[in-house]
Amino acid sequence: MASKPRYTPEHAQAGLDASFPEIETWPNQFPAYEILVDVPEFTSVCPKTGLPDFGVLKIRYMPDKVCLELKSLKEYLFTYRNLGIFQENIVNRVLEDVVRAAKPVWAEVTGEFKPRGGIATLVTARWPRPIRSSTQRAQRS
Repeated sequence: MASKPRYTPEHAQAGLDASFPEIETWPNQFPAYEILVDVPEFTSVCPKTGLPDFGVLKIRYMPDKVCLELKSLKEYLFTYRNLGIFQENIVNRVLEDVVRAAKPVWAEVTGEFKPRGGIATLVTARWPRPIRSSTQRAQRS
């Protein structure tokens, strides 16, 4: 008897097509420094169980021409509070949205999610993204 998959492609895609408020920016005045935004009370919802996820989100970047405006970033991050989305997708989506808004020299987003069911998760995504070779892609397939 074939078992029904516990996690579906719909679970994996959950939250990725959500509409978020714009992250605003302001003109950068100095070259070659980094900014760390610490979000110690980040919350979202598991798309499978509907249970809350709690964690610390850290956004580290080197601004180029603009910096992230923190109030609009906070409003953007509040959108995740009731959104069903996997932790890994949160980190990667935040990275992509930060890069789209600020066009930084480089950026890194880390999510340290608190234990649920005895397992904690640490997810880190960096931009620019590493370029995978065709050999690496073939090995993952």
